[in-house]
Parts: sequence; C-alpha cells; structure tokens
Amino acid sequence: MLMCLVYAMDADAPQHLVSRSLLDAARTGDATLYVTSQILCEFYSIVTSARRVPKPRSTADAIAAIVNLLSFLEVLPIPARAVDEWIQLLRRRPVTGGDVFDLQLAATMLANDIFRIYTFNTGDFESFAELAVLTP
Repeated sequence: MLMCLVYAMDADAPQHLVSRSLLDAARTGDATLYVTSQILCEFYSIVTSARRVPKPRSTADAIAAIVNLLSFLEVLPIPARAVDEWIQLLRRRPVTGGDVFDLQLAATMLANDIFRIYTFNTGDFESFAELAVLTP
C-alpha cells in the first residue's frame, strides 16, 4: 500500500492512474483500505526525500497529503499480540536490515485479521501464505 500512496501523488509515475483509482475507491466508499502508522511514516519519508522521488514534496505538502488520506483510509492499531506475530514471522522467515519492516507490517495485518495486501512489491509478501498479495 505504501507505494500506492506515493505513486498516487506522482502524476509522472507509470503506476499513478491505477494507484489513484484504488484510493478513489476508498474515497467514495466502494472499498475499505487500511494503513498503519508505519506506512504513513514511510510515505512521509519517501515523498519528502530528493533521493527517493524526482519531485520531493515540502513537509507541509506531505503533512497535508497525510491528513487528506486519513479522511478516507482506516488506520490499523498495533495490538500487543502483533509482537508475537512478528516474532513468529521472523522465526519462519529470518530477515536482516530494512526487510524487517515488511514483517512488522504483515504481523500488524495478521493481528488485526486483515489478510489482503495491495502492493507493487509483491515479492516482499508472497512468502506469507496467510496473505493474499494483490497488485492494484
């Protein structure tokens, strides 16, 4: 979902239209989409970084975008049992470095009984048999 948010803000991205369509479905109530605080933090980090995007946004623009997203996206809580889920996932799929954040996201989803993820990075989540991994 993270890159869907990023691409929705970048009219030059090849994935822009499909990302906007997915968000529009949530905006109109045709779909319920979830994010986590982690996704929102990563979104902010990416869209404000000249190393990550060709046209970085100002901090004020990024904050405004997040406030707008929160008007129609649901934020998943991180229940205490997400830590147990995360440890189980780490045991099944030991990772290093930044890959741990995908496991944290999967653990949060599973702890909230969410079993479908929209992502352009399908390879990051295909090893989780519990999740339906969909490209928008």
